[in-house]
Amino acid sequence: MSLCKASRYDLVIVGAGMVGASLACILDQARLEKPLNILLVESTPVDLQAPPTQPSFDARTTVLSHGTVSYLKTLGLWEAMAADTAAINHIHVSDQGRFGAVRMSSEEQGVDALGYVVENRLLGTMFNSALAGATSVELCSPVKVTAIRPLADGMQVSLSRDDQELIISTPLVVVAEGGRSGLCEKLGIERLSESYGQQAIIANVAFTLPHDNVACERFTPKGPLALLPLPDLDGQHRAALVWTHPNAEAGDILALNDQDFLARLQDEFGHRFGEFIRVGERHAYPLSLVEASEQVRPGLVLLGNVAHSLHPVAGQGFNLAFRDTMRLAEILLEGVGAGQSPGDIHNLQRYLAQVRQDQDRTVGFSHYMTRLFSTDNIVATWARKFGLFSIDLSLPLRQAFARRAMGLADRQVKLEGIL
Repeated sequence: MSLCKASRYDLVIVGAGMVGASLACILDQARLEKPLNILLVESTPVDLQAPPTQPSFDARTTVLSHGTVSYLKTLGLWEAMAADTAAINHIHVSDQGRFGAVRMSSEEQGVDALGYVVENRLLGTMFNSALAGATSVELCSPVKVTAIRPLADGMQVSLSRDDQELIISTPLVVVAEGGRSGLCEKLGIERLSESYGQQAIIANVAFTLPHDNVACERFTPKGPLALLPLPDLDGQHRAALVWTHPNAEAGDILALNDQDFLARLQDEFGHRFGEFIRVGERHAYPLSLVEASEQVRPGLVLLGNVAHSLHPVAGQGFNLAFRDTMRLAEILLEGVGAGQSPGDIHNLQRYLAQVRQDQDRTVGFSHYMTRLFSTDNIVATWARKFGLFSIDLSLPLRQAFARRAMGLADRQVKLEGIL
C-alpha cells in the first residue's frame, strides 16, 4: 500500500500538531472554485477517530488569547470545547516584594474574557475531529520527511516509513513540525538561539480558595512565576503553574518532594489562592529565544515554533503562531483565487511583510519583559516599578497592554471573503 494517494499535491504541510492542523482546517473551509489538494504529514501516529481522553489533574494546557478564540469561533471550531475551558477575566501582574502592579479585567476591555486556558487534549480532539470531516485534506501518518529539495515549480518531498519510500512534488511546503524539527538544518536554514539561562518548571497545582478566573504573573529576581486558572476537577480548585528558575537551581526545585515544593511555592507566591494542597507531575524545559534566519523561500514557509520560539512569560507562543497561520491562509487563498501558484514567492514575501511587525513586537514584548524583570539591578528595579505604576494608573496604557495580551494589537484577518 502506497504511503499517499497521489504523487503531487497543491500543498504539503509537515506536522499535524496544533499549528499544522489549524492551517489544514482553515484551508479546507475555503470557498474556492477548485479546492486545494492538501497533504498533511505527521511523524507520529494520529488516529482521527480516537475518542477524547478523560480529564486529568496533570493535563498540559495552552492559553488562547481573545483574538485566537474569536478566529476559532468564526471557523466553527470553538463550541466543541468551550464548556471545558477556564476563562481569564482578570490579569494581575506584579513584582515580588515591591509596590506596583498591573490589573486588567475583561469588563474594562468590553469583552467576555481576556483569554481562555484549555487542555491540550481538547485542542487535539477538536482539530482531529475537524480533520476527520475535511474533504480536501489527506493525512499521512506515521511517516517521516527525509528531504525537501527545490524544483523549478516548487518542492520535491521525500517520505519514508519502515521500508517504504515515496517522492512527491508540490508548489508549496509548509514546515510546521515544531521547534525540534531537523528539517531546517537539512534545508540550510540557521535557527538563531539566545538562551535565557533559565528553565520553566511546568505543573498543575491545587489550592483551597477559588481562583475567580484570575491569571497571576509574578516577577521575581529568578524569573517569572505564572498561575493560570483551570476548571475545577473532583472538587479541587486548580491552576497551571509556570515557574521559572535559573539553570543552576531548576534541578533542585524539580527534585523536591511534594510538600517541600508546595511550601517553596507558597513562599514565592503568597496566599492569594489560599493554601497550596497538591502538585501534579512536574516537568522542566530549558528556555531560549529561537528565531529562524529565513521564514520563506520560493515554495517554502516555516510556521510556528520552527520559525520562532518564545519565552512563555506572556503566553504568546501559540497565539502568535495562530495569527501567522491565519495571515498565511489569507494570502494563499487570495493568490490561488487569482490563479497564482501557492508557492509564488511574491505572495510569500507579502505574507512575511504582513506578519513581521507582529512577530517583532510580540517577541520583543516577551523578551524584554523577561530581561527587565529577571534581575535585582537597581536601575531595572526602578524602571519596572515606574512602568507598573504607570500602566496601572493610565487607562490608555492599560488598554494598549491588554490589547497586546489579547492578540488584538495588529490587523485582524477578515474571513468573510475567503470562507
